[in-house]
Amino acid sequence: FTTVDYIGQGLPILLPKGAKLFQILSRFVEDEEERRGYLITRTPMFARSALYKISGHWDHYRDNMFIIGDETEQDGEAMALRPMTCPFQFQAFLTETRSYRDLPMRLAETSTLFRNESSGEMHGLIRLRQFTISEGHLIVTPEQLETEFDGCLDLARFMLRNLGLDDDVSYRFSKWDENDRSKYIGEPEEWDRVQNLMRGILVRSGIEFEEADGEAAFYGPKLDIQIRNVFGKEDTLITIQIDFQLAEKFDMKYSDADGELRYPYIIHRTSVGCYERTIALLLEKHKGVMPLWLAPEQVRILAVADRHNEAVESFAARFRAAGLRVKTDLRDEKVGRKIRDAQVEKVPYTIVVGDREIEEDQLAARSRRHGQIDAQPADSLIKMLVLESERREV
Repeated sequence: FTTVDYIGQGLPILLPKGAKLFQILSRFVEDEEERRGYLITRTPMFARSALYKISGHWDHYRDNMFIIGDETEQDGEAMALRPMTCPFQFQAFLTETRSYRDLPMRLAETSTLFRNESSGEMHGLIRLRQFTISEGHLIVTPEQLETEFDGCLDLARFMLRNLGLDDDVSYRFSKWDENDRSKYIGEPEEWDRVQNLMRGILVRSGIEFEEADGEAAFYGPKLDIQIRNVFGKEDTLITIQIDFQLAEKFDMKYSDADGELRYPYIIHRTSVGCYERTIALLLEKHKGVMPLWLAPEQVRILAVADRHNEAVESFAARFRAAGLRVKTDLRDEKVGRKIRDAQVEKVPYTIVVGDREIEEDQLAARSRRHGQIDAQPADSLIKMLVLESERREV
């Protein structure tokens, strides 16, 4: 990635490899969310101040929002870029009359968000003013709350395992600060009840967690999955929140089995959190050498001489047909230079093609992780790499 002064701080440009890693991650997350019963939404990136006044963000989060326009002027209207997706996604629930049979409703979106972070807080891809998040909201009955919360935690831990980050995180139960009620909405009795409910869910889940006062969202307590970055600062990677406030504010009701109208609970959650932050943490964790399934370029095939170029492209087509991400190096350079360049660029597998490889249809490979792999039929090597990628080895 790169940043440009005249574009602005906290507004990174993902270069081709970074953008490809973003695409791989987001597709993986979206596919897994759909497999688990989530419905995908796509919602606007800004809205009138009226939306944020209903949700409470206008009163409790406005200093962190980018405001467009001035409603104090004659015929003026204020709008704001979205700092989160929840009030937008709620509209999907509100499009129809709902009953308990419609719940749980699991909504997910790959959301671009905007937050007016101070210049001193921003660095690299860790903290930004524009970022993209794997956001989701589950609208549930009281009876479904624990099961669905457990499902969100299972999804988060599934993601951490597949990214190789599961041993690097800690869990924080973030509660409200009862001595500073101005930061929150709702009554103390409600906060105590829901926090006790959430503590019980966390205890039964078996995870080890610490408790932190004053770290809750303004509408409810949350589980923060924390990780330390390369600077030693602790960042939040994934959150799962229990919201007992916003359903009432948006008049989100469902009829229960007796026909009575009820307000649901809402679980706010992320799967891998902010994609840009996750990419930064992956680069730090793996020192730039991505596991095969995450590597933007998985295989590079090198031609020994110009007469081998056509065969190199033919081999590359076979790898691509199997779903592997492949580049070729047909430059008029010595093979040693091409190999060194592939090593510097941290390509997982490098293959050299000359006369013997073409004649025998056999390929050897140099792996950054496993060393030299002896020559074998090209189709066997392709199958081996496909299996490694599908296993998502880290």
